[in-house]
Amino acid sequence: MPELPEVETTRAGIAPHLVGRRVTALAVRQAQLRWPIAQGLRAQLPGQRIDAVERRAKYLLVHTAAGSALLHLGMSGSLRVLPAATPAGKHDHIDWQLDSGQLLRYTDPRRFGCQLWQAPGETHELLAGLGPEPLGEAFDGDYLWHLSRGRAAAVKLFLMDQKVVVGVGNIYASEALFAAGIHPRRAAGEVSRARYARLAAEVKRILAYAIRRGGTTLRDFLAPDGAPGYFEQELFAYGRAGAPCKVCGTPIRAVTLGQRSTFFCARCQR
Repeated sequence: MPELPEVETTRAGIAPHLVGRRVTALAVRQAQLRWPIAQGLRAQLPGQRIDAVERRAKYLLVHTAAGSALLHLGMSGSLRVLPAATPAGKHDHIDWQLDSGQLLRYTDPRRFGCQLWQAPGETHELLAGLGPEPLGEAFDGDYLWHLSRGRAAAVKLFLMDQKVVVGVGNIYASEALFAAGIHPRRAAGEVSRARYARLAAEVKRILAYAIRRGGTTLRDFLAPDGAPGYFEQELFAYGRAGAPCKVCGTPIRAVTLGQRSTFFCARCQR
């Protein structure tokens, strides 16, 4: 699933082609995604000028005077800006026709993404109750330490809880915990303040670096220009079960936490 760096890479890739342009029409070839395409989007978006493209958590918000399109890439979705005459493929479900002679194409083999609508002045229910952005000032070690007191859940699951902090998914949670030397199964309430300070710093460092590297290409994700992300080549834990730890040589172990694969070094992470 695309995580925060992949979604931010997508935002940065499409925004220059969208901001200031007018959506002239929508072409919907498949309306049944995770949820049906919002009627508000179909009714309100055509004819609107795009004012800004923003990311909140793993969602993209395309703002217009009439409201905002709320987009999620799901497990396998991608957004690309293409010439208007580009033929549609099997999994190309939605096109936004632009007055520039280009289109914004949504492709999603698994159809687990969404295109919804947020009215002006409202907050969509999917965005309500979300935690702070990990790259923002509100997220730091003290915040994690205070929120984790009394929590028996594994620290990796705590870190991936979108009500705690948004956008830290399986890949980057595994990498941040490795970099901070924290075992993913350790109870969140047992992690010290000092270790949370290091964990928060590593989350910020790794996410910022992954954004600069264009995200991580795993299975379906490609950047809007069709180029792969390059952070996958630099993973220390995620997806490396059985391979030697790049720090100490101990084989990386894999376990399941919260129905998700979790990778760690039993020697480096305590």
